[in-house]
Amino acid sequence: IAVHALKSPETESFHSLTGSKSFLERGLLLLVIMIFLEGTVLTLGAASSPDISAQDNTGGGHNHLDDHRGIAGSHDHTNYTYSKKAFPVLSLDYHHIQVPFEISLWVLLASLMKLGFHLIPRLSSIVPESCLLIVVGLLVGGLIKLAGEDVPPVLDSNLFFLCLLPPIILDAGYFLPIRPFMENIGTILMFAVVGTLWNAFFVGGLLYAVCQIEGTYLSQVELLPCLLFGSIISAVDPVAVLAVFEEIHINELLHILVFGESLLNDAVTVVLYHLFEEYSGAGEVTPMDVVLGVICFLIVSLGGIAVGAIYGILAAFTSRFTSHTRVIEPLFVFVYSYMAYLSAEMFHLSGIMALIACGAVMRPYVEANISHKSHTTVKYFLKMWSSVSETLIFIFLGVATVAGPHAWNWTFVSVTVILCLVSRVIGVVGLTFIINKFRIVKLTTKDQFIVAYGGLRGAIAFSLGYLLDKDHFPMRTMFLTAIITEIFFTVFVQGMTIKPLVDLLAVKKKQEAKRSINEEIHTQFLDHLLTGIEDICGHYGHHHWKDKLNRFNKKYIKKCLIAGERYKEPQLIAFYHKMEFKQAIELVESGGGVKLPSAVPSQVSMQNIQPKKLPPPVAERALPQFTKGREEEIRKILRSNLQKTRQRVSADPGSDLPSANLRGNIRRATAKLISDPFWGGVPLG
Repeated sequence: IAVHALKSPETESFHSLTGSKSFLERGLLLLVIMIFLEGTVLTLGAASSPDISAQDNTGGGHNHLDDHRGIAGSHDHTNYTYSKKAFPVLSLDYHHIQVPFEISLWVLLASLMKLGFHLIPRLSSIVPESCLLIVVGLLVGGLIKLAGEDVPPVLDSNLFFLCLLPPIILDAGYFLPIRPFMENIGTILMFAVVGTLWNAFFVGGLLYAVCQIEGTYLSQVELLPCLLFGSIISAVDPVAVLAVFEEIHINELLHILVFGESLLNDAVTVVLYHLFEEYSGAGEVTPMDVVLGVICFLIVSLGGIAVGAIYGILAAFTSRFTSHTRVIEPLFVFVYSYMAYLSAEMFHLSGIMALIACGAVMRPYVEANISHKSHTTVKYFLKMWSSVSETLIFIFLGVATVAGPHAWNWTFVSVTVILCLVSRVIGVVGLTFIINKFRIVKLTTKDQFIVAYGGLRGAIAFSLGYLLDKDHFPMRTMFLTAIITEIFFTVFVQGMTIKPLVDLLAVKKKQEAKRSINEEIHTQFLDHLLTGIEDICGHYGHHHWKDKLNRFNKKYIKKCLIAGERYKEPQLIAFYHKMEFKQAIELVESGGGVKLPSAVPSQVSMQNIQPKKLPPPVAERALPQFTKGREEEIRKILRSNLQKTRQRVSADPGSDLPSANLRGNIRRATAKLISDPFWGGVPLG
């Protein structure tokens, strides 16, 4: 209204008559009008805040007409008393943000503990990180209990299996070294399946025998609950193995054996757990139940792998069409993997094996489709997520130890620790004796000791024990106490002493060497050579089936799952591009790229631009220059003789050697290649 009054024609004529008024007088006039309007608004605001406590109680309420009259200035003010409420400048509402605030606080505490641990080199060289985190959890739980508060059940089974465990397993499966894993798959399966069954029945059976001894006060413990406890406590935990083995930098063979066992024994643990839990109430297990248990194991393991492979293929196929929306590329990797885990758990299949299969299947195709930035995002987000989850698991394990009730029985707890250690040693030594009869690279005594000593238990066993029903298992509290004691023994005693033992025994450690293009060439050459030898001998071995799978993958699967023309790119060229790109990134990160122009050629390209003069001895041995026609002829010879599809030729009846026709073909092909001028000019030695 004031602005309209100032801009009206009457006001403008008035200002024209009184042009001598200063700008200050006009400002004062506007200020007076604003003060008047402010007083009016405050009066209406105060009138609109009725004091409900002063209502007339005779009518049991009031109508809106009375409110309107009161606000409009009616003379009837007997039923209401109006008071102005102060605006809340600062208020506290913790319950509104309690859950996300506490989750953020736990994550922050875990991250700070991990940061502080690595800032003290002497401490990290003596004590494993997992041990320190468990101690932090014990201290936090103790402080909460001393403050008179109830310690929250932070290591709830649903929280563990649905939130904390999947990122750790996905990180392990996505970056799983496929080649050493597949080369040792037989040994890993022996340790994971046969070894876990041996540990479960050995520990469970002898525990039941000990419980029947008079004076132990454990005669009420039956056989099936003991076998159930043995199946829970016998499985090697992947989280604990990762936490300890990555710090001691053990060699690749031992690492993949123990870690592969911890991943693949999940199916055995799930089947035994559900089988013994199902029949603990019945009191007996029939031979038919044993047969069904074997079938269930196959369904749980193979079903989990199938579910993971399906979701991995879907993730790879989806990544074909993300070239225009690079931002959401990492999202598909995480969501498809988590859906694979949840789908497997929904049908009581092995969620761990589903995640491993999903990550291993989709990685080569997804990396070929997504951008480098998306690949970096996937890599570091997975590493960060798995590291935080691993840290929270160990802290929560310490908190749960303080929070939960315990039923301590010296006999049961001490016998459990001893039997777990003895069964592990006997199982590894016995299985290795059988395995070494079929292995080319034998497992030495030192290797057997590290594999046996590295069988660590962790939070998976605790969560499975936490899931037990108190009504069906009255000894659940004693089981949890024994499980926590076994976890503490393996993590603290074995985890703290394995690194000095590795140094004392001079066990070979992991070599942090980067793969070169020369190594990749020789690796592929040896693969083709061994495949050719198997084909000549007429033996369908490991390399033969691997070559068949690679050909099928290149001919059909890559064409469907990799976008554009990249599926035609040879493996060696793809490795070269990856290595070249990695070298360029390292050059920039090291500061060498600051003085270089924006388009920096690779080291190989720079060598081509500025070739150095070869020394005389090398220059004399250099190959002569060929014309384009001669080069094309050489390529044709190589294609027709070295890249021809191999055929299996049957051997002569009663003879172990190839047929005469095959020998003649080999001689003729060899003579043709050696007699060629190109090969004649190169010293074959």
